[in-house]
Amino acid sequence: MYVRDAKNREEVWLLDHIEAMGLDDAAFRSRDYVVALDEETNEKAGFGRIRVHKADEGEYCELTGMGVLEAWRGQGVGAHVIERLIEKAGDAGFEEVYSFALEPNYLAQFGFEPVPTAELPDLLRRRLATKRESMDDEIVAMRLAVDAFEMPARLREAFKMAVPVDTEEREPEERAEDFGIDPESATYKYDTGR
Repeated sequence: MYVRDAKNREEVWLLDHIEAMGLDDAAFRSRDYVVALDEETNEKAGFGRIRVHKADEGEYCELTGMGVLEAWRGQGVGAHVIERLIEKAGDAGFEEVYSFALEPNYLAQFGFEPVPTAELPDLLRRRLATKRESMDDEIVAMRLAVDAFEMPARLREAFKMAVPVDTEEREPEERAEDFGIDPESATYKYDTGR
C-alpha cells in the first residue's frame, strides 16, 4: 500500500466515491487530493484532500473529503491518507491544520484536539456553520499542529498488510487466454472458415 497525489484522470472516480459516501465536494479540484493504492493491483483504497482557505488575516489549511472504500476500512488506510495530507500541508508552509469531523475520536488518535467555535478564525467559523447546515449538526472542529502528528503503531502495521476484506469472495475474471484461445486470431463463434 502507498499514498500518492491524485491524477487528473482520477477525477470521475473521486467524484463518484465522494458522492457515494456523502462527503463534501465544495470547490472540487482533483489536484488537491491524495489517493491510497494497493501497490500490487493498483486498486484504489481511499482518498483525502487539502483545502486552503485564504482570508485577510492569513491562510488556513483544512483536511477534508477523506474517505476509505468499505473493503479497505479498519486497515490503516485513512490514517496514511491523513499522514500524507499533513506532510503536504507542512511542505506548503502550514504549521497547523484543521478538520471538521463527525467522529472526533478518530482524529484525536493522531493528536488532533477539538477547537471551540469561538476560537476559530472567522472564515473557518463560517465553514463550520456551512458544513453543519449541509451535513450534520454534530460536526466538531479539530486542530493539529503539523509537527505534533502521531501515527499509532498498530495503524502503521495494519497498512503494510492491508488487503480488501472481500478478496476471497471475488471470482477471478475469466479471459479467453484461460481456455487456450488467442483473442487476436480467434474468429466468430459460428464461423466455419468457408
